[in-house]
Amino acid sequence: MDKIKSLSEEIAYFMCRLYKYGLTTTSGGNISARYGDKVLITPSATDKARMTADQIGVLDMDCNIIGKTFKPTIESRMHVEIYKRRPDVQAVVHAHPVYASAFAASKRPISIKYLAEALVVLGEIAYAPYACQGTEQLAQIVGDAAENADCIVMQNHGIIALGNNLLQAFDRLEVLENAAKTTFICQGVLASDSIELSDKQTQELKDKFLS
Repeated sequence: MDKIKSLSEEIAYFMCRLYKYGLTTTSGGNISARYGDKVLITPSATDKARMTADQIGVLDMDCNIIGKTFKPTIESRMHVEIYKRRPDVQAVVHAHPVYASAFAASKRPISIKYLAEALVVLGEIAYAPYACQGTEQLAQIVGDAAENADCIVMQNHGIIALGNNLLQAFDRLEVLENAAKTTFICQGVLASDSIELSDKQTQELKDKFLS
């Protein structure tokens, strides 16, 4: 129980942090963490700026509620599907940061080659086609994308970041938003003068940090 309480407090902390840093809206986004065969997850229709640990609920791997009654986020199936596909993933953060979400509404990809940090922290970004939020179809599409990536841009929806813990998942989402801002600037007002990492420099980073 102490571990569940601790994880609940951490989930609530990172949800408030998402809102505080402008990475999601009051009603948008959701966070979960795995604990054995259980998933701790944020509730639906709750003020993200004031979320507390006692509002976090617990699901099994079939999305059945364990313990106290609560209204889980409509994206619960998406979170659980990721955990089923990726046994290594222990935390999932989903939000709607403005710049990265703008790319989700565009055919243009977010570049991870303008800043070395983006390439190292994010790895290759996956792009998931659109499906209506809260549906089993969306859960399956995102599950497919998560099999080979830790960051997913969901078409006309938002962003998902995965991690070994909540801090890593949050960090990836934040770095992805920074990469989106950098891409927007470099391919916009700085388009003619922007410089991406070369193939050689990219491979050097992959060999040193990602292999």
